[in-house]
Amino acid sequence: MVIGTRLRTLREEKGLSQGDIEKSTGLLRCYISRIENGHTIPSLETLERFAGALDVPLYKMFYSGDGDVPTPNPLQRKNLDELAEQPGKAGEEARFLLQFKDVLPRLADPDRDVLLTLAKKLAAR
Repeated sequence: MVIGTRLRTLREEKGLSQGDIEKSTGLLRCYISRIENGHTIPSLETLERFAGALDVPLYKMFYSGDGDVPTPNPLQRKNLDELAEQPGKAGEEARFLLQFKDVLPRLADPDRDVLLTLAKKLAAR
């Protein structure tokens, strides 16, 4: 299992023993060994405890490269004004949202709360 090997590598780079991790995290040494040897898959909570004990950000558990994690270039998306210029249903919905955006700040707090609660309930459907 890759995560166990990565955890062992990070621990050894820091010069820590499994006993040191046990003291820092409260996890049993035998459990730490099972994770490092690929016999157990750690939960996110366990990984967070390891990251705290190793004093590394959580993403370092999964990324071994130098520097920051490379992120893909997201597709360029149109903003609401550009969408409103399009014909058809997409443009119609964008124009409605622009109107809604203008009206929302002028509403009194109780009215705004009712409207947002309604929107949340409709979105949950």
